[in-house]
Amino acid sequence: MAEHPRLSMDHYRRRTRRSFLTGGAAMFAGFMGWRSVQGSAADRRIPGVLRDVHGVNESIWSSLFREDHLAKEFAREDASILRVNGRIGIDDEIDLNQWQIVVHGPDGEEWGTHTLADIKALPRHEMTIEHKCIEGWAQVTNWGGARFSDFLNLYADRIDGAITDVGMETPDSKYYVSMDMATMRHRQTLLAYDMIDQPLDDAHGAPLRLATPLKYGIKQLKRIGVIQFRREPGRDYWGDRGYDDYVGL
Repeated sequence: MAEHPRLSMDHYRRRTRRSFLTGGAAMFAGFMGWRSVQGSAADRRIPGVLRDVHGVNESIWSSLFREDHLAKEFAREDASILRVNGRIGIDDEIDLNQWQIVVHGPDGEEWGTHTLADIKALPRHEMTIEHKCIEGWAQVTNWGGARFSDFLNLYADRIDGAITDVGMETPDSKYYVSMDMATMRHRQTLLAYDMIDQPLDDAHGAPLRLATPLKYGIKQLKRIGVIQFRREPGRDYWGDRGYDDYVGL
């Protein structure tokens, strides 16, 4: 027997009212949750609760890191000149013949200085890897340079287990990153001075930049001017602006 029209309409109204109340409650809860997030104390430009989420994300990705795990490498013929993206810290002209890296210890003391010739005196390695940008694009390119682990050996008598972070800055200090030591020791982390067998140009970080497939591009500092070994993470340009500190892949 067909349902009475009046009963059907009453049932529809009850369902509509219930859906409206449920949806309204969900919206109110979401609004109050967002207000709570906005009202929490800020930690480097974002609400502290979101910074805590970044911390959880970092702990998960860092726990998955394995020193013997290699990111995928590609055929050399797949490589192309990397798209230029970001010029913070490299806009000012410098005399590349006078360029050098200044190395500091954890207490700010100067440990040494190095020219490009010093870096090129280390064993040369190359890799054809995928460079990934946090904006969502990726590109295969080829890097040539010295492994950072070989550079570390120059300071083997000073670096102990208490040093867990490497800070890097451009010569003008306008761009800076904080990198975990595990990533820096990895065999696919280079102090790169070549791209597809050609010396880096200014836009790509001449004369020396960091290159690794283990981190997004925002961590791969161009035109390295300062390296500091630290006992804890330090300031990071995009981390200070709300991004995840780890940004690992």
